Amino acid sequence: MPQTQISCPRCRQMIAANVEQLFDVTHDPASKQRLLSGQSNHARCPHCGYDGRLATPIVYHDNEKELLLTFFPPELGLPVNEQEKLMGPLIKQVMERLPAEKRKGYLLNPTANFTYESMMETILNKDGISSEMIKTQQERVQFIERLMQTSKADVRLEMIKQNEKIIDEQFFGLFSRIAQNAMQSGQEPIARALIEIQKQLLEETEFGRQLKESVGEVEAATKVLQEAGQSLTREKLLDFVLEAKNDARIRAYVSLARGGMDYVFFQNLTEKIEKANGDEKTRLESIREKVLGFVAEVDKQLEARFKQAQDFVESILGQEDVEKATRENIEGFSQDAADVVNQLLKQASEKNDYTRMGKLQKMVQVLQEASAPPPEVAFIEALLQAPDEAAMEKMLDENDAMINQQFVDTLSGLVAQMEAQGDANLEAKAMSEKLSEIYKIALKRVMKKNMG
Repeated sequence: MPQTQISCPRCRQMIAANVEQLFDVTHDPASKQRLLSGQSNHARCPHCGYDGRLATPIVYHDNEKELLLTFFPPELGLPVNEQEKLMGPLIKQVMERLPAEKRKGYLLNPTANFTYESMMETILNKDGISSEMIKTQQERVQFIERLMQTSKADVRLEMIKQNEKIIDEQFFGLFSRIAQNAMQSGQEPIARALIEIQKQLLEETEFGRQLKESVGEVEAATKVLQEAGQSLTREKLLDFVLEAKNDARIRAYVSLARGGMDYVFFQNLTEKIEKANGDEKTRLESIREKVLGFVAEVDKQLEARFKQAQDFVESILGQEDVEKATRENIEGFSQDAADVVNQLLKQASEKNDYTRMGKLQKMVQVLQEASAPPPEVAFIEALLQAPDEAAMEKMLDENDAMINQQFVDTLSGLVAQMEAQGDANLEAKAMSEKLSEIYKIALKRVMKKNMG
């Protein structure tokens, strides 16, 4: 969404921020994520360091869940009649967007929330997320904030030991999203600090060590499957599974090669079990149970992801202007959603449903345009292929107009990403070194330009 120039709440300097008052999930499904993740109505001031939520009136609407919520920040100090004047046009906009058959009684009685937190809790409770789960998530966020405020590794270590009970899969997922947001918004110092903290968490916590081992097993399994290449058969895949030294490696094979673990695969495994005796038979039976369990987990996850992606795509197709709706919700299109689009297009073609085909083709066109790499990324990829520094310098000379602060910031973010993977991935380490070399050369050029 476009940014708005606002006055910093602390120093009053003009800064850019994503300001949004209406979060109409029925009309714009991605708006819910923008609200819950803090992408909107949050300011970071480069002048004074202010980092916090903006006092913005909010209307939240979800027709499916019959939710119409309002929140008016008390610090704005406006009387009720003035609040209603500001909220009224937003609520009217919600009602005008809905077809007559979807206008229900809840629209006439918006639920006012006296605190921002109570509004978030209401939204999440409707999603089946309990108040206890919300409290736990808040504890995770507050703990991450405290870790970021501590620069000494030994002090962080003591904090980590005291809070290890909340350092789980959800914690690392949240941590990863915060780091990605920092990287994408150009906050390089914060992103680098988070990467250092993540390394310590992976090394100093039980779950972190398990996660690190799991990532290592996935990389090892990926290498084995890649080396097999076109010659990979169900029989070879079964051999790889049976040779696995631990459950993490078996789980990795399931996640990477689920498609090959079909009826024939399990039939081959059953035949081996029937021919075996004693301890070997027990071992093979145990492996079969583990593989079946891991397959069930993967299938359940895939089914949930597919359903979520399908609901998202259908909500876009239901809009009057599909092309515009696709562009407005482009960030919500995961690979799963893109796969759903292709599948729906194939089904519409088979049924000769030309109206639906037309909408889906418009969606595909927007997605193809959006998936094209930005010019600076394509140029960085070309620079990585340069055989030596002289060739790199020549390419930089030929594309001098592109060498600016944005280009350097993009390089810096890529370097940080590769450095985070470098310890366990030799390819990423080599990539990081090459990117660092390009970054240094490009930075010198930008500095010279700035000096005139």
